[in-house]
Amino acid sequence: MKWHDGLAGLSSDYDGYILDLWGVVHNGVAPYPGVLDCLGHLRAAGKRVVLLSNAPRRTATVETGLRRMAVGADLYDGIMTSGECTHRMLAARTDPWFAALGRRMVHLGPDKDVDVYAGLDLDVVEDPAQADFVLNTGPDAELGENEIAPYLPMLEQCAARHLPMICANPDQQVIRGTQRLICAGAMASWYEAHGCKVRWIGKPYPEVYGLALSLLDVPPARVLALGDALATDMRGAKTAGIDGCWVLGGIHQEMLGGSWAEGRNPDHDLAVAEATAAGLSPVACVPSLRW
Repeated sequence: MKWHDGLAGLSSDYDGYILDLWGVVHNGVAPYPGVLDCLGHLRAAGKRVVLLSNAPRRTATVETGLRRMAVGADLYDGIMTSGECTHRMLAARTDPWFAALGRRMVHLGPDKDVDVYAGLDLDVVEDPAQADFVLNTGPDAELGENEIAPYLPMLEQCAARHLPMICANPDQQVIRGTQRLICAGAMASWYEAHGCKVRWIGKPYPEVYGLALSLLDVPPARVLALGDALATDMRGAKTAGIDGCWVLGGIHQEMLGGSWAEGRNPDHDLAVAEATAAGLSPVACVPSLRW
């Protein structure tokens, strides 16, 4: 895993880039320093760019949020999200696991995520006793986003009936600004640990990479996937058979001894050790998404 100060030294080796959003492009509030400049350089060099996020929302919703952060549509070729992938799989029902689901669904998540199932032939119920499955899109700000405790009563009711769960965001946690928050993946991990079936949609699983690569339209050997999470982004790149570049200044920056606030880069040797221990071998690492 070779250290690079930015993407300039890698640009001649790749024609297409799959970029994680949260932790790489932005922190949930604003783009990281250097990101817009880097995207501009990639576009000027004729590179294709697809943004791939584990956001449990459809792409149009995510694009609106990006515009608010000044990440314009001229800086990328397409967006794919775990929420978009979930919506399409629920609509198509061609996957055997999805085909076996009923039509009555409990939604575990905030109202802002309803576009994942809006317009589909589903009956949304509040009582797990009346449901065929549960769609998990993550915590609700009104109940709290720091711990799983507020969601245990509903999770326990669903688990008592062994309802199959769709997890529309495999992330365990995310950093918003400077605060760490739990994601749908934390709830799904609890559910799975209690003997219930979970279908994980998003990174690092293959379905969402197939959609992202179709948008990119670049041979896999010429594609580089950048992300800040080992378990999702770098493992997902390995699953998809494409090269990975680990962005060290995201979710793992504290573990790797880095600090945005203090301008301190993460420890490269420690990053290599962590990746190796996880059975992963990204081809490169960068401190952040910068040129």
